[in-house]
Amino acid sequence: MHDPFFIPPIPWLQRATAPVAEVLSLPSLPYHIHEVLVGSLVYGIIYYPLSPAISRLFFSSHYNKLSRARRLNWDAHVVSLVQSCLINALALWVMFTDEERKTMGWQERVWGYTSACGMVQGLATGYFLWDLIVTSRNMDVFGFGTLAHAISALAVYSLGFRPFLNYYACNFILWELSTPFLNIHWFLDKLGMTGSSIQLYNGFLLISTFFSCRLVYGTYQSYLVFKDVWSAVGAHPDLTYFVDKEVSAHTMKFATENSSVPFWLAVAYLASNITLNSLNSYWFYKMIQALHKRFQVTSTEPQGEAKMPGKSTALKDTVSQSRLRHVTSVKSEPELDVVI
Repeated sequence: MHDPFFIPPIPWLQRATAPVAEVLSLPSLPYHIHEVLVGSLVYGIIYYPLSPAISRLFFSSHYNKLSRARRLNWDAHVVSLVQSCLINALALWVMFTDEERKTMGWQERVWGYTSACGMVQGLATGYFLWDLIVTSRNMDVFGFGTLAHAISALAVYSLGFRPFLNYYACNFILWELSTPFLNIHWFLDKLGMTGSSIQLYNGFLLISTFFSCRLVYGTYQSYLVFKDVWSAVGAHPDLTYFVDKEVSAHTMKFATENSSVPFWLAVAYLASNITLNSLNSYWFYKMIQALHKRFQVTSTEPQGEAKMPGKSTALKDTVSQSRLRHVTSVKSEPELDVVI
């Protein structure tokens, strides 16, 4: 499938990127460097000036009172919300429409490439490039942990331009299907809507998408990628197998008879994947814990009151209803801000 990005590759930018791509062994990068840079630029514009302008227009009573650090964090969440919605929609569209991708075998899934998957990968890389720039300029706000996440995510997505596991770019992007709900949850907290009905319903969506997309679907995709990478370690693509297949020959255009998966690359990729899966389980536990504290039901009926003679049953009904409506905001717990 051809790259559907609205801006075609820019020849002079391709030529300028080619020497760096050759040194880093990233041959498909020049075809998508414009998407990396455009994506990073667009996210930067959303971060400033769009997010501050829109936030002052619609949430002036709250946004104008925020400190510098909290405003930066707010604006970063706006970018994260936009990016997660955009990249998820694009990944799903490519998965359903890219016919080249649908016919890939294990060799193509490891060494193969389609322009549409490269676009998704390029835009995701652009986001993490923006993330790295903003985080490194505001270390006092975002901290070392966020910087480490930005560096590692940028490195992992950049390795895909070898190309390496280009097929799986869309699959693992779908981990982010829960991120819009996480950001909405965060904004509801900041707008004083902690414990509201809308946060409760959003919480159900957050938990269900996180569990299904990250823990179930994500773990299954990790198993598949482990299987493919294990098959590729110490092996080389059998290019004669693809000679008579026009579609497959195109998807393997960056592969050579010397292409391989270095042991260090396999270990690094699989180790990071295991780490992220472990973190997903930990984050899921923390989300359940945090949501439970936010929406735990509290009793307002004194002990033994139901046994007092002459008490109206209507009073007991009123107390029971108030239990269902009453929710407690736990202000001492950590924010649900762990998966962005």
